[in-house]
Amino acid sequence: METTLPLPFLPSVALGNGPAESKEGLTRIQLSYLGCVYFSASNENVETLLQFLQKHVSIETFVNVSAIDSIDDIVTVLDSGARKVFVKNSQLESLKTYGDRVIPVISTQDNASITFSNGVLLETGDDLSSSKSTLEKVAASKTSPVFLAPPSKSDSQAFLKFATEHSAIPIIPATSLTIGESTKEQISVPSLIGSLWTSDRPDKLVPTVVTDERGFALGLVYSSQESLAESLKTGTGVYQSRKRGLWYKGATSGDTQELVRVSLDCDQDCLKFVVRQKGRGFCHLPQSSCFGDVRGISKLEKTLVSRKASAPEGSYTARLFSDEKLLRAKIMEEAEELCEAKTKDEVAFEAADLIYFALTKAVSAGVSVADIERNLDAKSVKVKRRQGDAKGKWAEKEGITSGADKKEEVVKEVASVPKSAEGKSELKDGRITMKRYNAATTSTEDLKAVLQRPSQKSTEMIMGIVNPIIKGVQTGGDKALLGYTHKFEKATSLTSPVLKAPFPQSLMNLPSETIEAIDVSFENIRKFHAAQKEDKTLQVETMPGVICSRFSRPIERVGLYVPGGTAVLPSTALMLGVPAMVAGCKTIVLASPPRSDGSITPEIVYVAHKVGAESIVLAGGAQAVAAMAYGTESVPKVDKILGPGNQFVTAAKMHVSNDTNAGVSIDMPAGPSEVLVIADKDSNPAFVASDLLSQAEHGVDSQVILIAIDLSEVELQAIEDELHKQAMALPRVDIVRGAIEHSVTLVVKDIQEAMKLSNDYAPEHLILQLKDAAKVVDLVENAGSVFIGEWTPESVGDYSAGVNHSLPTYGYANNTRA
Repeated sequence: METTLPLPFLPSVALGNGPAESKEGLTRIQLSYLGCVYFSASNENVETLLQFLQKHVSIETFVNVSAIDSIDDIVTVLDSGARKVFVKNSQLESLKTYGDRVIPVISTQDNASITFSNGVLLETGDDLSSSKSTLEKVAASKTSPVFLAPPSKSDSQAFLKFATEHSAIPIIPATSLTIGESTKEQISVPSLIGSLWTSDRPDKLVPTVVTDERGFALGLVYSSQESLAESLKTGTGVYQSRKRGLWYKGATSGDTQELVRVSLDCDQDCLKFVVRQKGRGFCHLPQSSCFGDVRGISKLEKTLVSRKASAPEGSYTARLFSDEKLLRAKIMEEAEELCEAKTKDEVAFEAADLIYFALTKAVSAGVSVADIERNLDAKSVKVKRRQGDAKGKWAEKEGITSGADKKEEVVKEVASVPKSAEGKSELKDGRITMKRYNAATTSTEDLKAVLQRPSQKSTEMIMGIVNPIIKGVQTGGDKALLGYTHKFEKATSLTSPVLKAPFPQSLMNLPSETIEAIDVSFENIRKFHAAQKEDKTLQVETMPGVICSRFSRPIERVGLYVPGGTAVLPSTALMLGVPAMVAGCKTIVLASPPRSDGSITPEIVYVAHKVGAESIVLAGGAQAVAAMAYGTESVPKVDKILGPGNQFVTAAKMHVSNDTNAGVSIDMPAGPSEVLVIADKDSNPAFVASDLLSQAEHGVDSQVILIAIDLSEVELQAIEDELHKQAMALPRVDIVRGAIEHSVTLVVKDIQEAMKLSNDYAPEHLILQLKDAAKVVDLVENAGSVFIGEWTPESVGDYSAGVNHSLPTYGYANNTRA
């Protein structure tokens, strides 16, 4: 049977199903070992599909998109990494550019001659025999491969037999697959694979090539159906010793293997195991492979990982790991020397130097060569192409100009949707300018539309992803929590989901200036929040002899979520942890995503130590929220969860707060960061621009608003010039473009009109860049935090002034006032 798959069958999964284990079929993790998956997509679940494709670039994904109407959406599915898509005949012509990645869907009712060169997907009827004549047409036309979708009513074994008899690739629901023994309802995966391989040995063992994720051969062993079943069950390398029976690799040496994928070769007479090798290596000799030790880039990676863990005294590589500026300078230096190299030898020499420093940067960030290669593979299947021109100063240095007739290129990272067709901020070469409106000539309805926050993904879609994760942690405890951390944070070396106090000093080693900065912020925040503590009991005699009292007690157990992502956020840990400490909460639990090597940033550990946290949950996202809400073997259940996060964190917080079984409350829902600046003729254009950009670079879904009081065209232009100039100097300029595309300037006539608009908008951060700004504070009704005057930048409040930066966003400032 000709096949394009790692294995000659295709497991299917319903989009939106959670990764929790199911007794009805294979777990998601076990499915990943098979290396391929089939989905049926629709107009409603495209977003869920795209998220899966982006997170699982190494899994070959086959998608039936015949229920999707938009050709653009189908192209996006291909661009996001789908190996093949199955489409309606009517869609073929529009998608012919994408060659054999597009396969038509036919049914038993199709009577036209079969002439599809790229293969077909046949949707069978309830009666398998009705598909026979169609399959005979397909066979006569020599169309290959033939994928066979299962009927809604048929036992699994009968369907598998039918597909095998007609040389078709069966699509089998994951719920119909099992690691155990076959039944009428379920097919044993080890038995199925075992029935497909060819062995010339009397014991029917099959040779098995074991490689790492990069394809480097580690050794040659043998497998049986029994050893394959055990490997799929345990997620480790288990083989068949011809003398000793089942061989659990590393059981005695400790050099274990984490299973990544299983496949058959093209002749189906050899298995391939892709593994992550732990310890010294595969071979019993002191070398990585039975075929000798690694060389080249693999050897360099192994050395760098070793140096990062434990470097000899005076190691230059160790110095690079600890000096980010030196490493950055060396990368740019070597890149320039490679550009200047002329001869073959010079290019090879300089390329080797650049690879060394670039890989040092990667290893420092917990990125492996396999991670890099996965990204290369993902880029290779993209179908939407950029023009690829050089950026900014690099183009200028080489004298490259963008001709007058050059087409503007859309920056794909920008996730916002332009509010108008003429919007140019999101264009890579476009000027970064906020749209401008005059409040006096704009209707109330239009103003309301202008100030609309960027739309978030649908609640239904987000909850479809979050709910199974919450349920998985609720039922699976530590094991499920750790599994999600391995999956989402790639921290596969992590063996415990919790770091317990007292925290080792080695995890808090920080430069003295960093410790001093944290200590200053800690003390300022402590002073400000201690002043708010209510120590006295309120007593009121409501009528003679009737005394009513009100007293406050600290919440006993709090869970504090500290986001991870691209930035270290000890400031959020301080803003949440210090008030909890001041209030006297008995149990403080922090949760924050670990780095890919399983560690957590020392700044956060240091803050956790200072606020007296009991533990740090090494997890992020909905899984961390669920762990704190319900508790696990290692994570204590809390009474309230506080802290910002992405849409999935927010959705999880709202879910658990509405679940009476959880018995947990939350601080508030959190939307994207936002700022509103009110400026008059006395404001400094450079300061106004800086205040706006302080939030615009947070994310493409952030929004910034400028309300300009009676500014002239010259004064408005000065601010816009500063905004563009400062934005172009930022390393996160592409993110700024996305935020600015849905940000606006409103021109008003006086402070009363400005404050009415501001109070209606209810911003997270309000900055008053005004003459006599303090006199305007009485007009503020709705705002999370107010910054008064030109010498009070928002960043001071975010970090060290003492006020809190955990603030209501998305308009919640109008209902969360003290």
